Amino acid sequence: MTGREASPDGLVVVDKPAGMTSHDVVARVRRLAGTRRVGHAGTLDPMATGVLVVGVGRATRLLGHLALREKDYLATVRLGRTTSTDDAEGEPLAAADVGDVDRAAVVRALDGLTGEIDQVPPAYSAIKVAGRRSYARARAGEEVELPPRRVTVHALALTGCTRTGDEAGAVVDVDLELTCSSGTYVRAIARDLGAALGCGGHLTALRRTRVGGFGLHVARSLDELSEDFALVPLGDAVAAAFRRRELGEDEARAVAHGGRLSPSGHDAPVGVFGPDGQVLALVEDRDGAARPLVVFVG
Repeated sequence: MTGREASPDGLVVVDKPAGMTSHDVVARVRRLAGTRRVGHAGTLDPMATGVLVVGVGRATRLLGHLALREKDYLATVRLGRTTSTDDAEGEPLAAADVGDVDRAAVVRALDGLTGEIDQVPPAYSAIKVAGRRSYARARAGEEVELPPRRVTVHALALTGCTRTGDEAGAVVDVDLELTCSSGTYVRAIARDLGAALGCGGHLTALRRTRVGGFGLHVARSLDELSEDFALVPLGDAVAAAFRRRELGEDEARAVAHGGRLSPSGHDAPVGVFGPDGQVLALVEDRDGAARPLVVFVG
């Protein structure tokens, strides 16, 4: 399918390059798809690379639910240096001694950042404070104090630990693999790891390798999409990201008009499909019934 064909519906899994904002990627996909009805699930900072799920047409209705799925990352944290944004794009703030930092110390500190934790988002984030983005207040020189948020870091593993520089200017770079819930800031993990070790730290590289059911194996570069703009069809996208429930004709008619169904028995959204295999809606169990979250037909 090309952007010149009529009104596509589906997902595009982009391998975002460094240096582009998520909005830049959406603008590029709009041109390729030939429609303005395009959005993305889960922002990646400009320096980050990897999986950015982009919805086109009716698939934009999925994005808020896809953004809530678990995510996998590869990250590199530099210990011994702090920055204003908790990543390599910020202004340097302080340097500290990393003499006592070794692999064992890093592993112990990571244990305290795993599981359900209360994480303070970075001051340079898109969270709104009294109607203004936190990053705008921080750039204006305001002191920003954001309340902690409960997030879940399901897995956080050390895969590399390298010391560079001389004794006076040494740093330790640690490579991490992690799986986390929606709303987790990897920059904050870098900051908090440095704080736990008493030397400060910031994120120097970040690559997202999975969002829900979509990993790098299905992601394509923008150059590849320019050559062949192929989408994951809406039904395939729902089936890949959510449990599937098949409906009979009567149930399918009810759902098409926003009606409720018998409970699905799951604590997460379920994709429902009609007898002809067409995706009809996402439903969620509430108050004793499966109620539509998003209806794709009618």
